[in-house]
Amino acid sequence: MIHENVISKIEDTSPLRPWAHIGDRVVSINGNEVRDVLDYKFYAYDTELSIVLLTPEGRSHTVHISKAEGEDLGLEFESYLMDRPRSCANRCVFCFIDQLPKGMRKTMYFKDDDARLSFLLGNYITLTNLTEREICRIIGLHVSPVNISVHATDPELRVKLLRNKNAGRCMDIMRRFADGGITMNCQIVCCPGLNDGDALMRSMEDLAALYPHVHSVSIVPVGLTKYREGLYPLVPFTSEHSAETIDMVTEFGDRCLEKYGTRIFFCSDEMYICAGRELPDDDFYEEHTQLENGVGMIRLLEREFASALSLSDTPDGVPFSIATGTSAAPFFEKLVFTAKQKYDNIDGRVYPILNDFFGHRINVTGLITGQDLIAQLKGRDLGERLFISQNMLRREELDFLDDVTLEEASAALGVPIYPIESDGFALWDAISGDNLPKVVIPERSPDRECFYKYNQN
Repeated sequence: MIHENVISKIEDTSPLRPWAHIGDRVVSINGNEVRDVLDYKFYAYDTELSIVLLTPEGRSHTVHISKAEGEDLGLEFESYLMDRPRSCANRCVFCFIDQLPKGMRKTMYFKDDDARLSFLLGNYITLTNLTEREICRIIGLHVSPVNISVHATDPELRVKLLRNKNAGRCMDIMRRFADGGITMNCQIVCCPGLNDGDALMRSMEDLAALYPHVHSVSIVPVGLTKYREGLYPLVPFTSEHSAETIDMVTEFGDRCLEKYGTRIFFCSDEMYICAGRELPDDDFYEEHTQLENGVGMIRLLEREFASALSLSDTPDGVPFSIATGTSAAPFFEKLVFTAKQKYDNIDGRVYPILNDFFGHRINVTGLITGQDLIAQLKGRDLGERLFISQNMLRREELDFLDDVTLEEASAALGVPIYPIESDGFALWDAISGDNLPKVVIPERSPDRECFYKYNQN
């Protein structure tokens, strides 16, 4: 059972170490009640603190400390949020979680919609479950930036998309955030026939009117798995419709660039790939604010890889392979080809993985499962190292979305698997053998099949 505000760890360097203990509860800081992690971080920023602690036995005591401005108190809590995460109150017609197959772990079906996670971890929220107190607190504490899933600014259309009567309040809340000086990054999951075309144009016009507080907006094509029985009848983007959408967003972005000095609106890499279009140059994406939504990720990866290659020493020449989604595979093939042109001892292959688990319409790397990886790479020439994106794994457990562990996949394929961050420098380090994660080989079977265990440390 998780208890709110209960200390689970105290760092050796914590200024509270002589007075706080595991199991104590942080009640208030400088007279302000600590309800959750936002209160804790905001009120603990000052240099002079008066902290009320409550012991497990119910005894309270006050601790007065001095510290550097912004210095962390060095406490960890039983819950990261110091509270339970807020669940989503929507029934979005395009919700990806509703398209998951049955039988996965329960945590896969939890839909979070928590403003605190937006600020702390970059999660996107819909604003539909914010109370008036929470809206005022975000403005009062200046919680910024906030990442918002807008999808449509027309109130009636947004209610239809999110299937929540509160969804039509979005622009009113965003205007209040703008008046309070809150920066917002937004996303629009675009669904053909619903919030595209004229509806998308209205959304862009409404959001641009809130610049500079609306800092960036990504337009992402809806993702559709094969598990849609009984769900809203959505259709995928075609190549032609993707191209039309790109042209609309680019033209409006050009107008914003002339008026505001920034494009504000960007289509995801996936939209360009679906359209069969060349991706824009790297500088088109300005600050790369929307990387988490797959906007400009490939161009940034190419730029970083080229920089790393230009500064590199001769690689170790160990044969390797890269497994990636079908949409990104051609770009990785290009990177490997570029590396081979400079170093003739590069020996690498790129394997695109079809998404049999979720359906072939899902072609992004982050949704590849362990069973698809094993089934499609079994018996292939993988070299001595297999590289995958870190995005395929849940970081805490180091397993895939289908609960196959990294160790199980390595054992099945007989090759060590190295999860690599989405970073061109990290990719080159892995290919060259210069900076690989540590891999421990716990045993080797009589038939010489290797079993590998990934070690983060």
